[in-house]
Amino acid sequence: MLEIFINKNTENKEIALLENEHLVEYYIDEGNDLRKEGNIYIGIVKDVIKGMQAAFVDIGTEKNSFIHLKDLLPKIDETKNNVKNEKNSNIEISQIIKNNDAILVQVKKDSNALKGARVSTHINLPSKYIALMPDTDIITASQKIEDKKEQERLIKLVKENITSGNGAIIRTSAIGKEKEIIEDIKYIESKWKKIEEKYQQEAKTKGPKLIYKSENIIEKMTLDLPDNSLQRILTNNEKEYNRLLKLQKENAYLQKAKIEFKKEEILDIYDTKKQIEKLQNRKIWLKCGGFITIDKTEALTAIDVNTGKYTGTKDVEQTIYKVNEEATIEITKQLRLRDIGGIVIIDYIDMKSNENKEKIQKLLIENLKNDRAKTQVEGFTKLDLMEMTRKHIMSHRDGSDGTKMSHRDSSCERNYH
Repeated sequence: MLEIFINKNTENKEIALLENEHLVEYYIDEGNDLRKEGNIYIGIVKDVIKGMQAAFVDIGTEKNSFIHLKDLLPKIDETKNNVKNEKNSNIEISQIIKNNDAILVQVKKDSNALKGARVSTHINLPSKYIALMPDTDIITASQKIEDKKEQERLIKLVKENITSGNGAIIRTSAIGKEKEIIEDIKYIESKWKKIEEKYQQEAKTKGPKLIYKSENIIEKMTLDLPDNSLQRILTNNEKEYNRLLKLQKENAYLQKAKIEFKKEEILDIYDTKKQIEKLQNRKIWLKCGGFITIDKTEALTAIDVNTGKYTGTKDVEQTIYKVNEEATIEITKQLRLRDIGGIVIIDYIDMKSNENKEKIQKLLIENLKNDRAKTQVEGFTKLDLMEMTRKHIMSHRDGSDGTKMSHRDSSCERNYH
């Protein structure tokens, strides 16, 4: 059973996603509108840097955004190993853009205390079943769709129904669907047409302009959840309640969810508040007696696994495997709960058995399938450290992006993908 609790107080809005009464995701929206990721702007080129094959672009924010040459060139299908971009290898950025040019860009990564936002001309508009990629012929399916026949069916269906010149990424929620996908294509292409029309109108005026604002936290969350999996959305704010009713009316996939309004504190239900408070802990104890620690740095997140109080059996290797196994399951939960992004290094207790290492890696990959964020497990390094990456669901900008996690510990709070 999936439920979303939206608790509004005088300072901010807390959003909690619960599965069978257990907290699985948690965000704080401070309402200061500083999150820009996904927004589409008319940007004005301010400084072309030939040596870096990049440029700074004014999108109307405090810091100019940054765009690289590859984000100006036509998008290539990176899923094909034989893709060669030889035609573009000798292109200079100054051949494509110059100072004061107006270009349509989308924010791919929010700014932080040190850098401006990262932008691209490769637009991506997510909907329930596909993510539309205008001005490209690339149609591909999510890597999480493992059935090759289903992948082929979905790609064929989208190709037959999408407008020529548009591409798409087919989402996992599309599995088994047909009519819904066709309707979704019409919906998202209609949205893109309106964006194009606004761009044409606004391009006549000088200066950077916001053309499209991306989904808020709740809209993004409901888009990512499986069809009809959400049973209830509960809020203590009447304005939010009315907005949710409108959102439900406009989206068929929300029809089965109960939208409820309660004036009182709702985070006391299922002891949700206590579950949230635990996110501030650096050390997380495992049921077996072992524990993990989570430390965030500028470059990466380091997770250390320890045996703690667990003595296990006389078989040392089996004892170590037992702790590593339980730690793996807990780590995947914590990555999602804390929305940890970027490079993640896991220092497991040393295992001599290569078979056990393979089992731990497979377990990690399997449990990450529950995470709606994009993840990539690289495997054990020569130093026997597990290396992986995870993309944030929501952007983090050193506690100032308007959407941040609850844990305020300096070792756990910093920024992102």
